[in-house]
Amino acid sequence: MKLGLGLYRDLLTPENLRFAKQAGCTHIVAHLPGHFTRGDKIITSDNAEAGFGVSEADDPIWSYEGLADLKALVNSEGLELEALENFAPAHWYDVLLDGPQRDAQMSHIKEIVRTLGRVGIPTMGYCFTLAGVYGRTEGEFARGGARSVGFTSPVEKPIRGGMVWNMVYDVERFNRAAPGDVVAPVSSAEIWRRLEGFLDEMIPVAEEAGVKLAFHPDDPPLPVLRNTARLVTSGDHFQQVLDLKPSPVNTVEFCVGTISEMPGTDVYETVARYSRGGKLAYVHLRNVHGKAPAYHETFVDDGDTDMIEVIRILHRNGFDGVLIPDHTPILECAAPWHAGMAHALGWMRAVMTMVERAQ
Repeated sequence: MKLGLGLYRDLLTPENLRFAKQAGCTHIVAHLPGHFTRGDKIITSDNAEAGFGVSEADDPIWSYEGLADLKALVNSEGLELEALENFAPAHWYDVLLDGPQRDAQMSHIKEIVRTLGRVGIPTMGYCFTLAGVYGRTEGEFARGGARSVGFTSPVEKPIRGGMVWNMVYDVERFNRAAPGDVVAPVSSAEIWRRLEGFLDEMIPVAEEAGVKLAFHPDDPPLPVLRNTARLVTSGDHFQQVLDLKPSPVNTVEFCVGTISEMPGTDVYETVARYSRGGKLAYVHLRNVHGKAPAYHETFVDDGDTDMIEVIRILHRNGFDGVLIPDHTPILECAAPWHAGMAHALGWMRAVMTMVERAQ
């Protein structure tokens, strides 16, 4: 197994890459859907009704030159760029919404996958959801009052026009959206139909490019959020995604935190099932207390899930991919994000070493 760090767009700096290297990482996952509204926040949580921030269609990082430069930057610090995480909503909102620009946007994201192949980035992670990661709040939820994020069944308003995936892709429309300008309700059958159409077109392109497409489960794992159905809200649903288009490049971005939140799902059985099948592209390691619709995130060593056992199962089943800490509570110090990540990475590196030596 390999230790990695996920970095959001504004954290992809030489200094943070050196931090990752110093903490023992060998790989980076770059999270590039847009410009998150962060302010003084280090972890992601909703900013009122505006979601996570703004996604811009003309962001140059998605070009061949932009991605080649990003890979070169990562490599220059002695690290490998394992994956990009999440298409920009501005690039595929009508793929998700089944809108009039769907075909043009499909052509564009196919070209992005081809570019990953040319540049040498092996994985494209994605989360096929309209509502996105919506409704989380930030508070002193973790050990010692450390700030983390939680979900407690907030009031769910319809998605305003100009938004999808909890990001704004059309600022002008979003700002002037009338009460009736909202995303129409979407049924379970319809969202599965849209995903199937996406995979039917994308998998052959990914196979030719030599790039894995890695599906992230819905977080929070609720059957319906903001009037729109979700896809993967239990462990069994992963298999439905894989069965839609069987292929070596149809894989899972395996978020242990989201799986731990799923009601009625045995997290250890789920880890064992999919790691035995060799369908895990890479793994998010994150711990929680509680289950949807009421849970909060904790330190990796302090939640309901025994993460040592999770890593043992992964090792026993031959998983040799990248583990990243996803996001973490933040520590009360002068560098809260760095301290939180250093704690998680140090713990993960120690457990991975322990498990591998015990073989």
